[in-house]
Amino acid sequence: MSNRWWPARPAALMAMVAEGGLLCLLATVPASAQAAGPMDMPEGHRARFLDEPASSDVRRVTDWVSESGDNRNLPFAVVDKIAAKIFVFNAQGVLLGASPVLLGLARGDVAPAGIGERALSSIRPDERVTPAGRFVAAIGSNLKAKEVLWVDYASAVSLHRVVTGNPREYRLRRLATESALDNRISYGCINVPARFFDSVVKPSFSGTDGIVYILPEVERVEAVFAIDRIASPSLP
Repeated sequence: MSNRWWPARPAALMAMVAEGGLLCLLATVPASAQAAGPMDMPEGHRARFLDEPASSDVRRVTDWVSESGDNRNLPFAVVDKIAAKIFVFNAQGVLLGASPVLLGLARGDVAPAGIGERALSSIRPDERVTPAGRFVAAIGSNLKAKEVLWVDYASAVSLHRVVTGNPREYRLRRLATESALDNRISYGCINVPARFFDSVVKPSFSGTDGIVYILPEVERVEAVFAIDRIASPSLP
């Protein structure tokens, strides 16, 4: 899967100042990102992966989201930290695209308290966590006026185009490898290929809030999400 970016098969908070300065807690973020919308999605829908490979936990969470309407009739994304992969769905739970991602260097599910107010130079390697959970997300911008999808504004975690300013980090190469083991490099933000951000993420979340579900890697998914019994498997 060289250059592993792919759209869905049709047939079958913050960029951390580009992760090079103070955390972007002063950057702009839409007010709508602070609360979910009131709309509820009708229950009974099943997620559709369109033959895209996904782990059992991803399918369980996505089925629960689609069946229960937890996404409130909004587009949503599911991030599998273990596989270092993201899945973006429309409001009806149909896959729009999937891509590898780069994640926080440290393994863990909870961001350190107050990390969004600290300088990058003060953040230890073991604190560079991409937190797990359910987040109301919206397109915004960082201090360098770069578009990002704000995920957890308080912890300064966002989803954005891959940062390539430090060539010694080999971020593009990390995204292109088969293994997920080398996809841990950021301070906590979620990096995606620029083409995927422009073709899938930005169109899906522009003009609307959305929900981002980040799966845990230490805790069980049941400890993070209120998953009830799923009556039937997700559709192909």
